[in-house]
Amino acid sequence: MSLRTVNKLKLSVIAIAVLIAGVLLYQCLLFMMVLWYRVNAPRMTPVMEAQLQTLRVQAPDAEINYQWVAYDKISNNLKRAVIASEDANFLSHDGIEWAAIRQAWEYNRQQAAQGSDRRRGGSTISQQLAKNLFLSNSRSYFRKGQELILTYMIEAAMSKERILELYLNIAQWGTHTFGAQAAAEHYYRGTAAQLTAPQAARLAAMLPNPSYYDKRRDSPYLQSRTRTISARLRQVPLP
Repeated sequence: MSLRTVNKLKLSVIAIAVLIAGVLLYQCLLFMMVLWYRVNAPRMTPVMEAQLQTLRVQAPDAEINYQWVAYDKISNNLKRAVIASEDANFLSHDGIEWAAIRQAWEYNRQQAAQGSDRRRGGSTISQQLAKNLFLSNSRSYFRKGQELILTYMIEAAMSKERILELYLNIAQWGTHTFGAQAAAEHYYRGTAAQLTAPQAARLAAMLPNPSYYDKRRDSPYLQSRTRTISARLRQVPLP
């Protein structure tokens, strides 16, 4: 083996080692952020920032509506409705439900082929929190892989109650609307604590495509989904 070949191999090994070290350092930084959010409320998330940039393309003065409220200031109706709609096994799983992901992918593929606007999310509440809190709505294998890693970090560091509190506060509920408080004001001119069971069920039904349903509030599917969620509320335990 020539000296040149040996040097190339050494450089390759060093490059790989540096890359691995960089990836590990990045994951450590993300975990530190997870620990921060375990006790602190986010001021802005990447999803909020991306939506704000999109809105300001046409309206430079556009703003998003977002206001943090504590867990006990959010109606139990909304907590139950969101769990019933998004993640029925929220209290028992460790963050990922692989079977649900496969089922949702197949359902969405069939609905898209039929030209339907119906969609199901295979992601758990913990996965959606990881995406909303740290990542974006983009679709790529890298983003999905990082989402899975973050989900396990979140589940390891936070209680189920904290995960649900964060999710309800930063979830998108309309074109300009983020979080339970802003959603309650936008749709019902009330507070997150005052949401009734029917109102909460309707908000939960909007989650898979909030901007779409913000403009199409009389969608037959939205009405049907709201009734389905309403029927499940009493069966949902809370963290």
